[in-house]
Amino acid sequence: MMISPHNDKAQHRHTSSFWSSPSLNLSLILVIPSVVLLVLVSTLVPHPSTFSPLSSPWKWRYGGHWYSSIFNGSSTDSPFMEAETDKLDPNMSFSDALLDKDIDNVTSTTRVVKRSSKLKMVEAYMARARSFIKEAARVRNLTSIHHDPDYVPHGPIYRNANAFHRSYLEMEKLFKVYVYQEGEPPMFHNGPCKSIYSSEGRFIHEVEKGKLYTTQDPDEALVYFLPFSVAMLVRYLYESESLKTDAIGRIVIDYIHVISGKYPYWNRSVGADHFMLSCHDWGPLASSYVPHLFNKSIRVLCNANTSEGFNPAKDASFPENNLLKGEADIGGLPPSRRSILAFFAGHLHGYIRYLLLNEWKDKNDPDVQVYDQLPKGVSYMSKLKNSRFCLCPSGYEVASPRIVEAIYAECVPVLISDGYVAPFSDVLNWKSFSVQIAVKDIPNIKEILMGISQRQYLRMQRRVKQVQRHFVVNPTPKRYDVFHMINHSIWLRRLNVHIQDFGVP
Repeated sequence: MMISPHNDKAQHRHTSSFWSSPSLNLSLILVIPSVVLLVLVSTLVPHPSTFSPLSSPWKWRYGGHWYSSIFNGSSTDSPFMEAETDKLDPNMSFSDALLDKDIDNVTSTTRVVKRSSKLKMVEAYMARARSFIKEAARVRNLTSIHHDPDYVPHGPIYRNANAFHRSYLEMEKLFKVYVYQEGEPPMFHNGPCKSIYSSEGRFIHEVEKGKLYTTQDPDEALVYFLPFSVAMLVRYLYESESLKTDAIGRIVIDYIHVISGKYPYWNRSVGADHFMLSCHDWGPLASSYVPHLFNKSIRVLCNANTSEGFNPAKDASFPENNLLKGEADIGGLPPSRRSILAFFAGHLHGYIRYLLLNEWKDKNDPDVQVYDQLPKGVSYMSKLKNSRFCLCPSGYEVASPRIVEAIYAECVPVLISDGYVAPFSDVLNWKSFSVQIAVKDIPNIKEILMGISQRQYLRMQRRVKQVQRHFVVNPTPKRYDVFHMINHSIWLRRLNVHIQDFGVP
């Protein structure tokens, strides 16, 4: 069937009249902007449900035991090796790369795009660091192959000396901490430095100095520190008569609300790149009020108790240190002059100490000396320095300052606990320089320790002296000391997380 020119023109007139209709023009004017606005909103604004960790638009992935396989030298592929690293200049430092990225983004119209660009650069350098560490883990030598003017990790005290050393060197190049400035002392930006909680206060004060690892630019930070002191919160807010901890829970929740409302970083990762640090018994204090608040965050805890939710895949254990005088007393008698097989002195705190004291306190055994209170004139430190093995049972909390005291006194620590994750255990091979005794074997302590040969004891004692450097608190931190090791533990957990902004191509 053919269409005549006349009909063609008629159809054209009909079409023209349709498109020129005033009602249609009005509809298009109203509808088109609405559609465009709807597309933009749906693209840039997250759905309310996305703030749930289960349905967040931000991508984060936990490597589970990835860091464990790294330090065991496993060749298991890491999911983080998927990131591209070949576009990075290997000769450009991390800060220079960020600066270079800023120059590239001078024409950018929003700070959001600049922030996303920096985040991509941060994640790219993290991916490259993972690759380097994974490669280093394939070297099974007991001594690191990397040069270091201060110290080269070596020996069986490490799970993998080469992987640890490479990871430490990468941390020194890349690790940046941003400390939120919100909050006022004494509960924020402050902590005890001469008490059983001195590990908490010392770390806070050192970070606040801003001389090591810290940055004033939150966009270049790898992690964000929540600078409240649990020990100080308990001191000022805990109601001892009623045993209420309501005020502590409220102030922590309010602080998270403040920083998540003022900055984009908590919401961007649901807190996965944020960390808090506590040497106080954090678990019971927070359990009623913030059960979900720190589900993704890095918790750095002395009380690293798996039965109270401590998760070694994302949480870090750090040592409890009772520095009453503010300084450590390091050293002890040589092995040949240590006359006591095993020693403990401490009050009745918790069921494990009850079992220990009940079994050994009144035996008057010269080899296994256990006291709830030392006789007058007897020095606690002299007993430690004269003992071959120092018993370190858990008290009310799984952690005990006696572990560090034993290491300082060059006495082989004997860990007696349930559910305790020892400090830096993703790096250190605790079995090489300590003895771990199950609670059920408390009656067999003497038999177990007597079964360790003299040759094996001497090896363990030498390793205790070697591992000291990782537990020493220095007035000004020195490489590989406890301050750096705590930061390295946080660095490892951050390596296990990949963060990606939403809504930015």
